Amino acid sequence: MKSFENVLPKLVIAPAFVLGFAFIYGLMIWNGVLSVTNSRMLPNYDEFVGLEQYTKLWEMDRWYVALKNLGIFSVLYVGGSMLLGMLLAIFLDQKIRFEGVIRTIYLYPMALSFIVTGTAWKWILNPSLGLEKLMHDIGWTSFTFDWLVQSDTAIYCVVIAGIWQSAGFAMALFLAGLRGIDDSIIKAAQIDGASLPRIYWRIILPILRPVVFSTILVLSHLSIKAFDLVMALTAGGPGYASDVPATFMFTMSFTRGQIGLGAASATMMLAMVAAIVVPYLYSELRAKPHEH
Repeated sequence: MKSFENVLPKLVIAPAFVLGFAFIYGLMIWNGVLSVTNSRMLPNYDEFVGLEQYTKLWEMDRWYVALKNLGIFSVLYVGGSMLLGMLLAIFLDQKIRFEGVIRTIYLYPMALSFIVTGTAWKWILNPSLGLEKLMHDIGWTSFTFDWLVQSDTAIYCVVIAGIWQSAGFAMALFLAGLRGIDDSIIKAAQIDGASLPRIYWRIILPILRPVVFSTILVLSHLSIKAFDLVMALTAGGPGYASDVPATFMFTMSFTRGQIGLGAASATMMLAMVAAIVVPYLYSELRAKPHEH
């Protein structure tokens, strides 16, 4: 009976573990196999082409546009979300009135999907429907905000929508970290004559380093996988000016019928995620023995 009680939990979670392993790592392997074949509309395992799809990928101007947009989006999205989230967390940490209501308002965007966020901001930023039209109706006829329809600025509209949705998530993490810091540390620094901005910069932020790294990890992961927000807001346009690797992969695989090329781009996205996650996990696992 004792041995059965020990085995029972493993039997319960085994199906979920097997299915999760198959659908995550199994599909990763399948994608890797497709990326070295000449698959087009359907998978073709008879034509092995080696690294030809990767060579073709890195020769495409559209792929470099997608990578450039990913760089712009990732830096501004992660940095903007963290900066705004930290400021909001510091504001709420001052024990203000109606904190619960304000915190709910800040967190509300996280309850929405990126599709809803993208659609809402598409209406807001559309020159003929949203902010520009509102200003014209008020009487400010010289006001223009046509970033959404300009190839040079469309990606920044995606950044605005992304920060609006994720700043509340960063705020929640930072606020939890701030609430875990002993108030006596801040009071001691104030007695020594340190200003509040200096206390946060020199004392609080170093203490919050694990929270900062965790936030960067999650937001960077989301930025690399950005698809639904871009599709709902710009669909990669105008043209392919706001393409990112995820939309590039979707277009090549399911619109242009080049599954092999799409699989190669997906493999490169996996490599980007691994480049962020693996060093973080390595540093965490390496630090554990020193803590004991």
